[in-house]
Amino acid sequence: MGEIVVQCEVENTVDRANADSGLVAESRVRRACIEGVVDTGAVMLMLPQDLVERLGLAAGQTVTVTNADERAEERPVAGPVTVKIGDRITQTQCVIGPPRGEVLIGQLVLEATDMVADCTNRTLAPRNPGYPNLKMKTALPGHIPAHPR
Repeated sequence: MGEIVVQCEVENTVDRANADSGLVAESRVRRACIEGVVDTGAVMLMLPQDLVERLGLAAGQTVTVTNADERAEERPVAGPVTVKIGDRITQTQCVIGPPRGEVLIGQLVLEATDMVADCTNRTLAPRNPGYPNLKMKTALPGHIPAHPR
């Protein structure tokens, strides 16, 4: 099995909303085309600190991250950030990694874009070629489950 590296675009979601509303020029949307490593063992997206700063993402809460070698460390979370892989787009938060570190694409991005990692062939592809097919349990109108008290 090998590492899956994909081209993706990340942009500041707030900048995009402001540009779409006509509050700022399109040229003011902070974005970057980058390579990301698909990490099926990671939950969140991780962007290096220098990229987070260049995108102008706002830092918020802190999370504890368990690394592959089982070391735990506290890391800040920033966002919102829009991630585009091929024709699939999602908005999410990201863990802020070390400066100039790898971009790691975790399960939240893969699930939201309905992408499947094929580690044998080192590819990432949509599960459904037309549009994302997301799994959700929804209550039918009039059938809202009672909450236990």
